[in-house]
Amino acid sequence: MKSADTPFEGGPMDGRTLPVLVGMTGHPPKTYRIPVPAPDGGPPTVLVYRRVPRDAGGGLGFARWKYVYAPEGGKGSGRKWPWSKPDAAPDTASGVEPGVEPDAKRAADPDATPDGKPDDAHG
Repeated sequence: MKSADTPFEGGPMDGRTLPVLVGMTGHPPKTYRIPVPAPDGGPPTVLVYRRVPRDAGGGLGFARWKYVYAPEGGKGSGRKWPWSKPDAAPDTASGVEPGVEPDAKRAADPDATPDGKPDDAHG
């Protein structure tokens, strides 16, 4: 596999250059995660770096990249693809609010028939 020496800016890796594997297009991954073991044997801390263009102008049109420290962690770019899993959001399609029991919501709704009995519209 091919790798490219890629500089890192910010965070604990500031000023270092590491060989990063590149894909078939010659680009390194958009995010680079570095697990750092905890000194007491606990769970490792993960440093997250985001890929950005190294220089605005330049050269032969080939993109050169660097990684910049992202202290907020693993947040994505915000793009939503049709095959992506949805974020954990309240289920508004079913009419049930999170944390509220369905019976409590039905009792609070003035248009609901008490105790779920059918009304005149049901025949």
